[in-house]
Amino acid sequence: MSDDTSRSIIGRYIEAYNAFHIDGMLALLHDDIVFHNYSGGKLELATNGIGEFRELAEKSATLFASRCQTITGYRSENGEIVVDIHYDAVLAVDLPNGLKSGEQMELAGKSVFQIEDGKILRIEDHS
Repeated sequence: MSDDTSRSIIGRYIEAYNAFHIDGMLALLHDDIVFHNYSGGKLELATNGIGEFRELAEKSATLFASRCQTITGYRSENGEIVVDIHYDAVLAVDLPNGLKSGEQMELAGKSVFQIEDGKILRIEDHS
Protein backbone atom coordinates (compact mmCIF):
# COMPACT_ATOMS: atom_id res chain seq x y z
CA MET A 1 0.00 0.00 0.00
CA SER A 2 1.32 3.42 -0.87
CA ASP A 3 2.31 5.93 1.77
CA ASP A 4 -0.29 8.36 0.39
CA THR A 5 -3.05 5.76 0.79
CA SER A 6 -1.98 5.04 4.38
CA ARG A 7 -1.89 8.76 5.17
CA SER A 8 -5.38 9.16 3.72
CA ILE A 9 -6.82 6.30 5.80
CA ILE A 10 -5.20 7.56 9.00
CA GLY A 11 -6.24 11.15 8.26
CA ARG A 12 -9.86 10.12 7.72
CA TYR A 13 -9.79 8.07 10.95
CA ILE A 14 -8.50 11.05 12.96
CA GLU A 15 -11.07 13.38 11.35
CA ALA A 16 -13.86 10.97 12.35
CA TYR A 17 -12.39 10.68 15.87
CA ASN A 18 -12.26 14.46 16.30
CA ALA A 19 -15.88 14.75 15.08
CA PHE A 20 -17.14 11.98 17.44
CA HIS A 21 -18.24 10.09 14.29
CA ILE A 22 -17.97 6.54 15.60
CA ASP A 23 -19.43 4.85 12.52
CA GLY A 24 -16.95 6.80 10.40
CA MET A 25 -14.09 5.54 12.57
CA LEU A 26 -15.33 1.95 12.47
CA ALA A 27 -15.69 1.99 8.69
CA LEU A 28 -11.90 2.38 8.45
CA LEU A 29 -11.09 -0.47 10.84
CA HIS A 30 -10.42 -4.12 10.12
CA ASP A 31 -12.88 -6.50 11.83
CA ASP A 32 -9.95 -7.88 13.85
CA ILE A 33 -8.76 -4.44 15.04
CA VAL A 34 -6.39 -4.54 18.02
CA PHE A 35 -6.15 -1.37 20.10
CA HIS A 36 -3.63 -0.75 22.88
CA ASN A 37 -3.29 2.42 24.95
CA TYR A 38 -0.03 3.01 26.80
CA SER A 39 0.65 5.70 29.37
CA GLY A 40 4.18 6.17 30.62
CA GLY A 41 5.18 2.95 28.88
CA LYS A 42 2.56 0.89 30.73
CA LEU A 43 -0.35 -0.81 28.95
CA GLU A 44 -3.47 0.82 30.36
CA LEU A 45 -6.19 -0.46 28.02
CA ALA A 46 -6.61 -3.06 25.28
CA THR A 47 -9.41 -4.14 22.97
CA ASN A 48 -9.62 -6.95 20.45
CA GLY A 49 -12.10 -6.94 17.59
CA ILE A 50 -14.49 -4.39 16.19
CA GLY A 51 -17.15 -5.02 18.88
CA GLU A 52 -14.85 -4.22 21.80
CA PHE A 53 -13.47 -1.21 19.95
CA ARG A 54 -17.00 0.12 19.32
CA GLU A 55 -17.84 -0.19 23.03
CA LEU A 56 -14.70 1.74 23.96
CA ALA A 57 -15.31 4.42 21.32
CA GLU A 58 -18.91 4.94 22.45
CA LYS A 59 -17.92 5.15 26.12
CA SER A 60 -14.98 7.45 25.40
CA ALA A 61 -17.14 9.84 23.38
CA THR A 62 -19.26 10.57 26.48
CA LEU A 63 -16.22 11.72 28.45
CA PHE A 64 -15.39 14.75 26.30
CA ALA A 65 -17.18 17.95 25.34
CA SER A 66 -14.57 18.38 22.61
CA ARG A 67 -11.43 16.60 21.50
CA CYS A 68 -8.86 17.12 18.80
CA GLN A 69 -5.94 15.03 17.68
CA THR A 70 -3.52 16.94 15.46
CA ILE A 71 -0.81 15.15 13.50
CA THR A 72 2.56 16.82 14.11
CA GLY A 73 4.76 14.18 12.44
CA TYR A 74 4.40 11.14 10.23
CA ARG A 75 6.85 8.37 9.35
CA SER A 76 7.03 4.75 8.23
CA GLU A 77 8.95 2.33 10.45
CA ASN A 78 9.20 -1.41 9.85
CA GLY A 79 5.97 -1.61 7.88
CA GLU A 80 4.05 0.49 10.40
CA ILE A 81 3.01 4.13 10.31
CA VAL A 82 4.06 6.21 13.32
CA VAL A 83 2.14 9.44 13.79
CA ASP A 84 3.19 12.06 16.31
CA ILE A 85 0.08 13.52 17.91
CA HIS A 86 -0.87 16.63 19.85
CA TYR A 87 -4.07 15.95 21.78
CA ASP A 88 -6.34 18.62 23.20
CA ALA A 89 -9.69 17.91 24.87
CA VAL A 90 -12.26 19.41 27.21
CA LEU A 91 -13.85 17.05 29.69
CA ALA A 92 -17.63 16.60 29.76
CA VAL A 93 -17.63 14.71 33.08
CA ASP A 94 -15.63 14.50 36.30
CA LEU A 95 -13.01 11.74 36.19
CA PRO A 96 -11.90 9.47 39.06
CA ASN A 97 -8.35 10.89 38.81
CA GLY A 98 -9.61 14.28 40.04
CA LEU A 99 -10.00 16.08 36.70
CA LYS A 100 -13.29 17.96 36.52
CA SER A 101 -15.89 18.60 33.85
CA GLY A 102 -14.91 21.63 31.79
CA GLU A 103 -11.19 21.19 32.40
CA GLN A 104 -8.86 21.09 29.43
CA MET A 105 -6.47 18.20 28.85
CA GLU A 106 -3.42 18.55 26.65
CA LEU A 107 -1.05 15.70 25.80
CA ALA A 108 1.68 14.89 23.35
CA GLY A 109 2.24 11.35 22.17
CA LYS A 110 2.32 9.07 19.22
CA SER A 111 0.06 6.54 17.57
CA VAL A 112 1.33 3.51 15.70
CA PHE A 113 -0.89 2.16 12.92
CA GLN A 114 -0.76 -1.11 11.01
CA ILE A 115 -2.86 -1.24 7.88
CA GLU A 116 -3.90 -4.43 6.13
CA ASP A 117 -6.18 -4.82 3.10
CA GLY A 118 -6.96 -1.09 3.14
CA LYS A 119 -8.18 -1.15 6.76
CA ILE A 120 -6.55 -0.28 10.08
CA LEU A 121 -5.64 -3.58 11.76
CA ARG A 122 -3.79 -2.25 14.82
CA ILE A 123 -3.55 1.02 16.72
CA GLU A 124 -1.18 1.69 19.61
CA ASP A 125 -1.58 5.02 21.39
CA HIS A 126 1.39 6.16 23.50
CA SER A 127 1.35 9.15 25.83
